[in-house]
Amino acid sequence: MNREAADLVIANASELVTGKRDGKTLTVTGGCWLAVQGERIMAVGLEGEVAPLIDSEQTRLIDASGKVVAPGFIDSHTHLVFGGSRVEEYAASLTTNDPAELEKRGIKTGIMVTIGQTREASAEELFLAAEARLKKMLASGTTTVESKSGYGLSAESEIKLLKVNKRLNNSSPVDIVSTFLGAHGWPADIPRERYIDILIGEMIPKVAELGLARFCDTWCDDGHYSARESEAILKAALDHGLQPKIHTDAYSYIGGSDLAADMKMVSADHLNYTPAAAMKKMAEAGVAGVIMPALDFAVKHPRPFDYREMKKQGLPVALATNLCPGCWTESMQFVMAVACRLYEMSPAEALLAATIGGAAALGMEEHYGTLAVGKYADIQIWDVPKYEHVIYRLGGNIVEKVIKKGVLVIDNLPGQGHLPA
Repeated sequence: MNREAADLVIANASELVTGKRDGKTLTVTGGCWLAVQGERIMAVGLEGEVAPLIDSEQTRLIDASGKVVAPGFIDSHTHLVFGGSRVEEYAASLTTNDPAELEKRGIKTGIMVTIGQTREASAEELFLAAEARLKKMLASGTTTVESKSGYGLSAESEIKLLKVNKRLNNSSPVDIVSTFLGAHGWPADIPRERYIDILIGEMIPKVAELGLARFCDTWCDDGHYSARESEAILKAALDHGLQPKIHTDAYSYIGGSDLAADMKMVSADHLNYTPAAAMKKMAEAGVAGVIMPALDFAVKHPRPFDYREMKKQGLPVALATNLCPGCWTESMQFVMAVACRLYEMSPAEALLAATIGGAAALGMEEHYGTLAVGKYADIQIWDVPKYEHVIYRLGGNIVEKVIKKGVLVIDNLPGQGHLPA
């Protein structure tokens, strides 16, 4: 084996698109070549710079003529593992939100429905259902996924979900970043104050001991957890080595985004009711804002998030699917299209938010999110000549190939293999 040769070369890209680590600049290069050795990118440049790295026996060559090469999507907010669905509720909500009418139809609603379905499902059932969703995400270009628990609300059930995350990470090419969201709500038969004690005294220590999560999340909103309660939960998580994230300002502003800034969290997610001053405070603290246009669309949110104000205040943002029973989408391409049409994001802004923005929201931007030398070779090849097609071809999938850490894992249109001797 030639130690100086590339294992994989992508040649003649119509466009190679990638961001800078600041998350603000998209670089579009025509006629670009890219070389991979092992799991990492070893060279990016024109033919004369990369072609010498080709070995006729060792190097796999992919001709990307007329195609776009982009970083893999990083989906920084999902509830990938859950039982059942709430399709009846979703369908009914298109024409009525009257609780009496829904009750008359026998339609149960809300998160507790999913919690019941998830508790009843076996770990194997949950794994198979999540694996099927994950395969669709990968085929649509997503190579890294944050996956939250939160549909168990008991030590046993939450740990079951987190163990499914671990199994998915071990069995799939996709990197699964696991988040403990025991503070997604509380059981109907346990008072909130008592459940907080259980979270802090029992569940967080156990999750940390088992090494099942990188992050701990809480839902800070009216009717959920207060900023003070969220702070206590997340400080306990920090004490046990879990990094804090927060669902906040989705339906009210009660200080969760300020708490995110004060604790210098990696991200604050939803942000529909976040005031400009809190956006600025988060920006100054280095907190990423995770925004989810597909969720606003799915629930017909009364107050969609204000991306333009976030941009004005300098808040770095990530786009995420929020894949869950109330917002069932596996496609970051769909999320980007909605973000551009309904929230006035440019195609470049959407692509940055779905790649390097997602990496920043997970604290992973050093190794993920851009196509740069030394980064992991997480790469998409799109069967289109210009990157703007990703938000133009509504409801489709433009992905031809996906490469994860240097390995071709999706090949919808097989191309060249090894160069002939």
